[in-house]
Amino acid sequence: MSTGTATDAARDRAPAPASAAYRALARSLGTGAPVYALLIVLLVALAATDPGFYEPDRFLAFVKRAAPLVILAAGQYLVIVCGEFDLSVGAIVTAGVVAAAEVYGTYPDAPWALMTAGLLLAGAAAGLLNGLITTALRVPSFITTLGMMLILEGAVFYWTGGSPQGRLPEDFRRLGRDTALGWLPWAVLACVVAGVLVVLLMRSDFGRTLVATGDSERAAHLAGVRVRRVRVLAFVLSGVAAALAAVLVGGFSGVSAQAGRGYEFEAITAVVLGGVALGGGWGSVVAAMAGAFSLQALFTLLNLQGVSGALESTVQGVIVIAAVGLGAADFSRLRRRAHPPGPPMAAPPAPATPSRTHREGHPHDPQP
Repeated sequence: MSTGTATDAARDRAPAPASAAYRALARSLGTGAPVYALLIVLLVALAATDPGFYEPDRFLAFVKRAAPLVILAAGQYLVIVCGEFDLSVGAIVTAGVVAAAEVYGTYPDAPWALMTAGLLLAGAAAGLLNGLITTALRVPSFITTLGMMLILEGAVFYWTGGSPQGRLPEDFRRLGRDTALGWLPWAVLACVVAGVLVVLLMRSDFGRTLVATGDSERAAHLAGVRVRRVRVLAFVLSGVAAALAAVLVGGFSGVSAQAGRGYEFEAITAVVLGGVALGGGWGSVVAAMAGAFSLQALFTLLNLQGVSGALESTVQGVIVIAAVGLGAADFSRLRRRAHPPGPPMAAPPAPATPSRTHREGHPHDPQP
């Protein structure tokens, strides 16, 4: 082959600058690229529908409303990425709001910091119980957390008779409704801090073992990962996230026996919308939180368009089916059908191997 021909072939094989930049961008976005694009489209649609949407106060109010779902999605991601489910987070939110109101009804001077810490510990205890039942007793997490959801909902109804009588003082509600520094809602700050902590957690050794456990439990076990402990910790963190969401929901919504109703399905929808594999082992926590923002933006847009809020469950169902279906589609098979491979190339002939005598320079070899 001539030098010019070799240079041309190398130039043909070299990726174009635009293609290389696209690949670098795709690697940085990962599996969350579709949800980031969807979020941008929804935010643009909100600006077109309501020109005042991006006024600082209104936009921060939107983020404040989305904060509990974003925190729940981050906690749900930890459970799903290791191959499990947590259907109890909505009931933990409801139980946390009602329990705080009932306790304040009996002890109205209880410090808000102590009450918040107590709720976080209670959420961690509920997650610990979920994790132990799932891992030690080998009960599927779907059944375990569904049972926990029913237990908590029944306990709340029995305790309150369906109508909570307590109240939440202003000190406790400050985290969910007031602002820090005079302009930044505490809920937004809590959402940012929780997001940063989860991102750092997923970059640590624990995060990598969590993903490895969801990818292949047996391989993770053979690599020395304590699979049961990793999954139990994921449930504990999910329970803590649900308790923190309960503090925020109680802050801006007040006391209700249905304060967290439906949050468990919204959190799962947000995680699936973020491109996280339901079987575990794949996905980004940032994309899961972006999925929560996208879901909140979609509901806000539907409300501005006058669409009934009763259709929210229908929209969630469509999103889950579409996202899981697209994730499971075998696009490589379609590409192979559209571009069938050419005939296999014949292997080049093997070079002739000189005899052992000739290789070693035998003294009787003929001389040139």
